[in-house]
Amino acid sequence: MANSDDFVAHLMDMVSPPGAITPKRMFGGHGLFRDGVMVGLIADDTLYLKVDEGNRADFEAAGSHPFVYEAKGKRTEMSYYLAPADAMEDPDALSRWFFSAFEAALRASKAKSKKRT
Repeated sequence: MANSDDFVAHLMDMVSPPGAITPKRMFGGHGLFRDGVMVGLIADDTLYLKVDEGNRADFEAAGSHPFVYEAKGKRTEMSYYLAPADAMEDPDALSRWFFSAFEAALRASKAKSKKRT
């Protein structure tokens, strides 16, 4: 699940505004964070972005699918979907998809906070 530094740097160069997304090495890949919440992940030089009920249909309409991994014989589907292919070379489009993922991550964070109280 290793990522090339060039791929990570390319993605960070494309996202506007610069510095809005911060990569962090984790689990052999990278987590992508904005304002302390995880908005995406990179696994095997493939970008996945956070989804929820508010944006999942947009990702599905773009032909995306969820990130899935297998551990201890169990298949797990995560709430991160493949970034649409057409956004991978269009900085404006990629920034919009990242913003959608950020909104989903904020909603998930608020929902977790409500459950704790």
